Parts: sequence; C-alpha cells; structure tokens
Amino acid sequence: MSAHRKNLDGFAISLMLLLCLCWGLQQVAVKLAAPVIGATMQLGLRSGLAAVLVLLLILIKKIPFSLRDKHVWPGIAAGVLFAIEFLCISLGLKYTTASHMSVFLYTAPIFTVLGLHWLIPAERLQSTQWLGILSAFAGVAVAFSGALFNTSGSSQRDVADMLIGDSFGVAAAVLWAATTITIRKSSLSEAEPTTTLFYQLAVGAAILLAFVMLRGESLPTQWDMTSIVSLFFQTVVIAFASYLTWFWLMRRYLASRLSVFSFLTPLFGVAAGVILMHDPISPRFALGAVLVCGGIVLVNFRRT
Repeated sequence: MSAHRKNLDGFAISLMLLLCLCWGLQQVAVKLAAPVIGATMQLGLRSGLAAVLVLLLILIKKIPFSLRDKHVWPGIAAGVLFAIEFLCISLGLKYTTASHMSVFLYTAPIFTVLGLHWLIPAERLQSTQWLGILSAFAGVAVAFSGALFNTSGSSQRDVADMLIGDSFGVAAAVLWAATTITIRKSSLSEAEPTTTLFYQLAVGAAILLAFVMLRGESLPTQWDMTSIVSLFFQTVVIAFASYLTWFWLMRRYLASRLSVFSFLTPLFGVAAGVILMHDPISPRFALGAVLVCGGIVLVNFRRT
C-alpha cells in the first residue's frame, strides 16, 4: 500500500465517532467488574483472548503473517509499550475514578501530535490546526475542572490517592502516544492491521498476566453477570474489533487528524459514568464539549 495518508472523509469520521463511544465505555466497564476480577487481570485476559481471535482471523482469511519478517522487533516494542500503558491504567483505576482516568489518558493526542509533527513532514499541522489542538485540550480541562479540583469534603489521603491515580493516567497517555509513533515510524505502518494488533495483544497479555501471577492473583471462583458482560465487551468489541478498525484507519488516514477525535472519548466516558455509575455532571461539561467539537473542526480544516 502507498505510504500516502488522506485527510478524513465522512466514512472515517463516522468510524472514529463509533470508536470513541466504545472507548469511552471501557474505563467504566473495568471499574464495574473490578469488585469481582482485578483491573490488571481483566486487561491481561482480554488481551490474551483477543489475541486468539486475531490469530484465528489470520488463519481463516489466510492473511500474510510471519514471526521471521521485518515486523517482529517493532511489533514486540509496540507490545511492550501497550502492556505498560494498560498496566498504568489498571493501577491508576485503583486510586482514581473512571472519569479522571479518561481525562488524563486522552491527553495522548497532544503527545502524539507533538511527536508526529517533529518526526514526519506529512503530519505537520498548520497554525489553525494547532489552535484546534489547544481548543480541544482546553475543552477537556474545562469539562472536568470541577471534578479535578474539587477537594471539598475529601481527606488528605483521598486527595493523595487521586493524584497518584491521575499521574498513572498521564503516564499511560505518554505510553499510548509512544506506541502510536512507534507504529507510524516503523515497518508496522505498512503491515497488515492484524499483524500490528496481534503483536500488541499477545505481548501485552504475556506481560500483564505475568505481573498478576507474580503478585499472587488468581481468577475468581464465582463470576456475576456484570463481570462476564464486561469481559466480553472488553475482549470482542474493544480489544478485537475497535483496535483492528483503528489500525486500519491509521494505514489510510493522517494519524494526527485521527488522534484528535480521541478528545471525544472522555466526554462519552463521563456520560457513561453519569448513566451507569451516577456520577455528577456540571454546566462546565457542556462548555467543554463545545470547545472540543470546535477544536476538532479546526484541526480538520485544511487550506486549499
């Protein structure tokens, strides 16, 4: 396939909106199932099961794949970054809320765009598009500023825990951006989406499950419907279908334009928290949503 990437069209925008909706639900899904199965165990299991699904897809469709080609080392590198990212997410969710994790995790496009801007000429943004980045980032900050800085009624320990969890979220965002840049700058940028996804899931599952085993964690003996539905959603919808679609989009469209849509994900995530976990919402959320949408329009604006 040609290395040329396109600007976003209507089809790509529709897919990104659907992906953002699904991704916005995943932090809530992990949190809902956490009382039965630990967050790290959940993420390790979903990665391993999804890796099996990807391998079956490769075999059934006879998609080219080899452990001896040029994609091996970049694939392992992407998998290691993927694993550490989700390890940070699982650890962070023990200290902070799903809404907070969504806010900080989805600052990843800022780091992605900065890296791609300096490393890949085709990904450089115009001044108007940089304004869009700032607008979208400001929108996320405004939408959640009330929750992020409202410490009234909270103990010092609660505030400290929240800061620890939020820091894990920022670390995960940096690792996500590093994974995206690694894929874009390596042979994986032209690899089959199934190849990239398999390496990330397989290596990620190995590291995450090794971590929980070293900590002495084991599978629960009793599962409730919430944990079963959550694991199915995380495995089939998120780790298999949505990631496969994401890598397919990355091969055809400019990564910096795609990444900016990620700013919609925390908005969907907080909406899911309000509906499913009864999280409070403020007028700042609406103002933030307007800034985010305006930023997306500006980032996708291109001079003729």
